[in-house]
Amino acid sequence: MRHQMKLFLLLACASTSAAAQKRGVLPEDYYKMVDVANVTVAPDGGHVAFTSTSVVEAANKRHTEVWLQKLSNGAPVGKLMRVSDPAKESSKAAWSPDGATLTFQTRDRTGGSTWFKKVASPEAAAVQVEGVKGTPHWSPDGKWIAYTWAAPSDPDAKGVKAREGWIAPDAISHTLSAERFDGHVVTMMHYEKDGTLALLPHPSAVAEQQVYLVAAAGGTPRRLTSFTFDAGEPVWSADGKTILVSGDSLWDVPSVHQSRGIYAVSVAGGAPRRITSHPGSAYAPAVSPDGHWLAYLSLPETGAQLDVMVAALAPDGKLGSPRNLTDKWDLNPEAPEWSPDGKTLHFTAGVGGNHHLFTVPVAGGAVTQVTKGDRQLASVSFSNDDKVMAYSSTTADIPEEVFVARGDGSGESRISSFNDAWMSGVTIMPTERITWKVKDGTEIEGWIVKPVGYQPGKKYPMVLKIHGGPHGAYGQTFFQTFHVLSGSGFFVLYSNPRGSSNYGNKFEYVTRGNWLVMDTEDFLKGVDAALKKYPDIDAERVGVSGGSYGGLSTNWLTGYTNRFAAAVSSRSIANWFSWWGTADIPEMTEFEFYGYPWEQRDRYTRLSPFSYVEKVTAPTLLIEGEEDYRTPMGEGEEWYMALKKLGVPTELARYPRSGHNLSRTGEPWLLVDRLERIRSWFAYWLIQHPEKLPKKRADMAYHP
Repeated sequence: MRHQMKLFLLLACASTSAAAQKRGVLPEDYYKMVDVANVTVAPDGGHVAFTSTSVVEAANKRHTEVWLQKLSNGAPVGKLMRVSDPAKESSKAAWSPDGATLTFQTRDRTGGSTWFKKVASPEAAAVQVEGVKGTPHWSPDGKWIAYTWAAPSDPDAKGVKAREGWIAPDAISHTLSAERFDGHVVTMMHYEKDGTLALLPHPSAVAEQQVYLVAAAGGTPRRLTSFTFDAGEPVWSADGKTILVSGDSLWDVPSVHQSRGIYAVSVAGGAPRRITSHPGSAYAPAVSPDGHWLAYLSLPETGAQLDVMVAALAPDGKLGSPRNLTDKWDLNPEAPEWSPDGKTLHFTAGVGGNHHLFTVPVAGGAVTQVTKGDRQLASVSFSNDDKVMAYSSTTADIPEEVFVARGDGSGESRISSFNDAWMSGVTIMPTERITWKVKDGTEIEGWIVKPVGYQPGKKYPMVLKIHGGPHGAYGQTFFQTFHVLSGSGFFVLYSNPRGSSNYGNKFEYVTRGNWLVMDTEDFLKGVDAALKKYPDIDAERVGVSGGSYGGLSTNWLTGYTNRFAAAVSSRSIANWFSWWGTADIPEMTEFEFYGYPWEQRDRYTRLSPFSYVEKVTAPTLLIEGEEDYRTPMGEGEEWYMALKKLGVPTELARYPRSGHNLSRTGEPWLLVDRLERIRSWFAYWLIQHPEKLPKKRADMAYHP
């Protein structure tokens, strides 16, 4: 009897434990995800505004709103309040100089508008100011508003007139009948732009973003520029006589050379003047509080170290000799901002798997990291006195939310909780850091996610995930794909091999000319390290997957080693020769491979996965966007056709209306479908039917 009672209690406890076990993340949980961005603190530190983007599943779209939180001494007071019209898409929150007015942009079927809302009366309706069509940038005295704006094309134009922009104006060939011809005649080198169905036959087909000026009270705007390129990042001089903007005069001539510059635009009129040197790129201008100095980012040439520069700024916009403030610091700084006393610049940067706030003295000295921890901060914003800052923050296990803190990073408070509800119903396995060294002594950083419901002693499959770029980086960011795989019973390994950013310029560009060959060692050593640290991983059931450079690497690895039993290759590259002629950024390999295909024929051949395709045995799912011009769909089609001819189990999933960013900003229905196809493909081959895996080739020892 006692034995029966004990058995009953054990069964009851087991039943209770099973009931308490939450499920893992599913692909459809994406519909519940909310992203935050555009965090901006009012100049007086009294409020913080930001945008949230949620998914409207039934409509297969995303919806963006503007939110406002009142602050007192840097801490939230009262409830978070939505201030935008829920029926419209709203974004680009910004503040008036006194912090009394919040502005934001809306768009609907009729077009876009700029709205002004007094935060002292949150119940009052937002209003428009005549003549303001873009995000407003007030002059120092508050009397004028500058903004950048591109005049839209006529959506109602029909017939021959509407097709005029389809034929390059410098075309030599002619037509017999303009009424009948509805094709395109192009003379522009790159007439395709990723994710954009419309073609660009000639630069004149693009409406450039120009600088406009209007009275703060409203009126007729005055156009200040006639650039042949987009003007961006407008900032006023301290005396209000000049507006500084950045732009690339050679945007329509893709090149390995850097050509972006900073221009001085006189409010009184006259031709804008480039004030930074060329060649080289300069952008992200920031004027010091006293108006005497300009800070900006400088990239002298592709592959060089990106640095923060500061130079004396004359009243007429001329620059003195610049000083490099970060020449002894080898990470990649982002847009600099001045401290109130003009003695310090702060900026954000990636550091390993994290992303944090840094400062550097203007007089010279070491760069100092301000915020800490295994997380990624973004959209960092300060009050005018630097006593309040706000930002978004995420980790590998927690989606992005909005936080406020003191200017030194202390006293942090979270002010949003959009993802708490759906996250409370799922199990997220904590991410564990792992490192290993490769032959030359370089340490590689990676992370492991265990399967949901993990039981020691039980064998599990693993998927190696590879990031894009190659100069991107994984880290403390919530990737739903990883948690979907974890929830389906997989270990997940992801890493930052050589070639990744956030580890210094040398680490980032050491793979130049040797893509795939060098980082293959990093991937395989990482798999070895994971198998050693986690003996419950089944070495015979390891998959590989990635997108963009990760898709390229997936193709490469399955043709170069037999370590991987199954693969999912997204937005991939198979053949560098065909890619170079059809992609929208051929200058990438012109730099990374030291020349054009006819100048580096052996390298383009040797580094093409197609050169080894006959050795692939891993069942492969290919995922391609039909409007992807970054890694054109033809690359996936080449790989698919070859695998079909070779008898390798393969499928090709083509996604309509999808560019290179399908996995990030693609239509929600398509994005979720992609997640399920990745999950189900690996589940079929590595969990449900591993006995159906093709026999691995015996001659597939890795030999770069």
